[in-house]
Amino acid sequence: MKPYDFLKQSAARIPEHLAVAFFNYKLSYRELKERTDSFASFLKSLGVNAGDKVAVDLPNCPQYIIAFQAINKIGAVVAQISPTYFEIEIDRIIGDSESKVLIIFDDLLPRIDGVTKKYPNLVVVATRIEDYLRFPLNSLYTLQRKKNKKFVDIPEKYRKFEEHRSFQPSSEENNDPNSLAVLQYTGGTTGVPKGAMLSNRNLVCNTIQSVACLSGQGFGKDVMLSVIPFFHVFGMTIAMNFPIKIGASIILQPKPDIDGIFKLIKKYHPTFFPGVPTLYGGILLHKELQNVDMKSIQYCISGSAPLPVEIIEKWNKVTGGHLVEGYGLTEASPVTHVNPLYGKIKSGSIGLPVPSTYAKIVDLDNGTKNMPVGVEGELLIKGPQVMQGYYKNPGETDGVLKDGWLHTGDIAKMDEEGYFYIVDRKKDVIIVGGFNVYPREVEEVLYQNPKVKEAAAIGVKDAAHGEVVKAFVVLKDGQSATEQEIIDFFHNKIAKFKVPRSVEFRKDLPKTLVGKILRRELRESK
Repeated sequence: MKPYDFLKQSAARIPEHLAVAFFNYKLSYRELKERTDSFASFLKSLGVNAGDKVAVDLPNCPQYIIAFQAINKIGAVVAQISPTYFEIEIDRIIGDSESKVLIIFDDLLPRIDGVTKKYPNLVVVATRIEDYLRFPLNSLYTLQRKKNKKFVDIPEKYRKFEEHRSFQPSSEENNDPNSLAVLQYTGGTTGVPKGAMLSNRNLVCNTIQSVACLSGQGFGKDVMLSVIPFFHVFGMTIAMNFPIKIGASIILQPKPDIDGIFKLIKKYHPTFFPGVPTLYGGILLHKELQNVDMKSIQYCISGSAPLPVEIIEKWNKVTGGHLVEGYGLTEASPVTHVNPLYGKIKSGSIGLPVPSTYAKIVDLDNGTKNMPVGVEGELLIKGPQVMQGYYKNPGETDGVLKDGWLHTGDIAKMDEEGYFYIVDRKKDVIIVGGFNVYPREVEEVLYQNPKVKEAAAIGVKDAAHGEVVKAFVVLKDGQSATEQEIIDFFHNKIAKFKVPRSVEFRKDLPKTLVGKILRRELRESK
């Protein structure tokens, strides 16, 4: 079985039921499957076969769902790229994944000029947001972009997404459950982005596990507000595969704009709204909250970062529903734990392991000794959702997958009732608004600055985002720079959420005897 089979099943059972709503554009499950099957034929015409990699650089939009499902249908592999990424980051993923095709929004095309020159055989398929807007909104959007000089012409050398409509649906499918389905890029344990290899089995199992824990109103009866991005593994599983599995209507919001979210809540009355703590917190603090009826929202799961108790209590009061905290990681597709919707919820806990998932706490020194109840150690996971490994990186794979157990790198403890609590992170990963930032990515850009001698990046607490990046810089002898000058150096080099919010200049940085910079000491000094 594979994720595309969820679409087949829902299209067969409820063909005319609303599958996707995107501004003023709607697709039924029948139409969504037809578009998917046609796009699969289009991909085949481009030379994409089972096992080939197709990079997808799109926000939440119908094109993303169609492309993902079509790629999965023919047995090809989705290589996820965030639309916030710039050329360096896109280049890294295209090169590592060896993608044959890149599917991308038109306004992102300027970011891939160097990439297409470096990889001349890469086939670029461009699409516009207007392709899935109806009149008059499509025309108005185009006019607005031209007026603001943000309209991008699609060069003749690139293919267009909408070409797929002239192709007959393909009947060809790949049905190997163990075949690779997604390369989800993550920092692993060293901070260098690597492709976590997620199989069809991984994705299908994690979707079913999540449905078992977060069951809704019944097949075809839920409305999912999908704001968390599909290019993030949490959004891919919970905001896309999950609703398709249960025949829900997917209401798309391409970015976490709270005013836009309020409009969708008023119009569609969603029952399910997965998110991250910063999103829920922002909604609760919004001045228009009192003018929005939130009572339709019955189920919410928060992931990617710790969820404050105050947000849970206020959210449940405002909606009358249930907001629960879960836990997962890219290498586990991602969900491994969640608090029960209708059972006991414990403050600060990530809950219980999802079905068919084993979890244990081991010592931090060797990872071989099981720790007693209440004692901290590293959290290990075993289950059908755990990745196959890191793409083309057996050394890093061996470091995290041992005897079938995934070493999460997170320090945790378990209580006497089997509830788990995350205490700290062994990794240096910084979580900004639910997204991972790896210090090395930031430091690589800092070292490109000709004035910088040494640099380090850490995460510091932030009320709005959970954490933000802070940089520590040692300048070369005779050089001077301002904080804003260092921050401005990041412009168009990496995604905005990775850019340091503050810079501290130092004469030197703490190091080990062999010269490794001690980020831990920098964190403790704050």
